[in-house]
Amino acid sequence: MRLNIKPCNSQPVEIKHHQLSNRLEISYDDGSVFVLPTEYLRVYTQSAEAVGHGPGQETLQYGKEDVSIKEIRPIGNYGILLVFSDGHDTGIYTWDLLYQLGADYQTLWAAYLEQLELAGIQRKTTRPNSH
Repeated sequence: MRLNIKPCNSQPVEIKHHQLSNRLEISYDDGSVFVLPTEYLRVYTQSAEAVGHGPGQETLQYGKEDVSIKEIRPIGNYGILLVFSDGHDTGIYTWDLLYQLGADYQTLWAAYLEQLELAGIQRKTTRPNSH
């Protein structure tokens, strides 16, 4: 799902990978702290595989309930690359994207669930995805 990424003017001060709960915790210098489920991060990848090369080319990402993060690689001073257990390793998560994913979590997660419903796709598990 393509996002219109807004500049946040904040930088992360700490990133923690909680492997047992399958979440990524990001603390920003403005005091914001976001704990994001791995499934959520995976379905909102902004890679060309998922969003295409232009409007209308998006591919709904589903079946990612059990995906985990295998590796986190820094990308310059502007973001990270997440390597997921399903082999996906091409989405760069900028600090602005991660901030937006955290700040807009409730709205974006609800929009994703609605997209699944409209497509007739059911999630495999009912594990809570709140942060």
